[in-house]
Parts: sequence; structure tokens; C-alpha cells
Amino acid sequence: MTIHAINHVQLAFPSGAEHQIRHFYARLLGLPELRTPVGETLRFVAGGQRIDLVPTAQWQPQPTVSHLAFEVQDLPRLRSRLLAAELALVENRALPGYLRFYVKDPAGNQLEFLEPDHEERAAA
Repeated sequence: MTIHAINHVQLAFPSGAEHQIRHFYARLLGLPELRTPVGETLRFVAGGQRIDLVPTAQWQPQPTVSHLAFEVQDLPRLRSRLLAAELALVENRALPGYLRFYVKDPAGNQLEFLEPDHEERAAA
């Protein structure tokens, strides 16, 4: 047996916050939504993987150590888009060889966005 990929990740959000979640993942992050005819789960595509967001009546925020990390292209453009939406970014956690920041989605799920720092790698 060989595990070769992550198919999807599932995150919770408070019931009733579908509009905010959809706006964040589809509009701000630019992820395509997979519309399903049944169920309340919101599904978005990130590369070859899927992010499922499930409305939960008894929602509890996750500890900030738990997070989902996205490797992106053009991190500065995404950073600008999120700052324009007045989201608080955490940018004080350096990772050698990468540019990165953290942000919370409308449900409080911690998300990391990173991109290889080609300038730093070329200088090394």
C-alpha cells in the first residue's frame, strides 16, 4: 500500500455563515466551488485536492497550532487582496526559503499561505 496524495481536508464553520465562507474561499482566495445537489457542505478545489467546509451547530474554534497550508503562486498579490479586505495577517513567523503569512477564515480556521522564495534560494 502506498499513500500518494491527500484527497481532501474537512473544516468546520458555524451554521449560518455560508455567505461569509463562500465569499472568503471563492472570491478572496479564488478557489472554484464544486456545487453539489445535496447536503450543506461547501466544497472548493485547490489544485488536485478539495477543501470541504461543513456547517456545524455546535462549532468550536480550533487551536491556532492546527492549520491548513496552501502553497501558492504570486503570494504578494494574494497578500494585497486579503489586506484590501481588511483581514489581519500574521507575518512574523519566518521560514527559511519561503515567503509566508497566516490568516484566519471567517470561521476562525487558521490558514497558512506560502511560496518558495526564489531570490533567497538563488543567493544561497
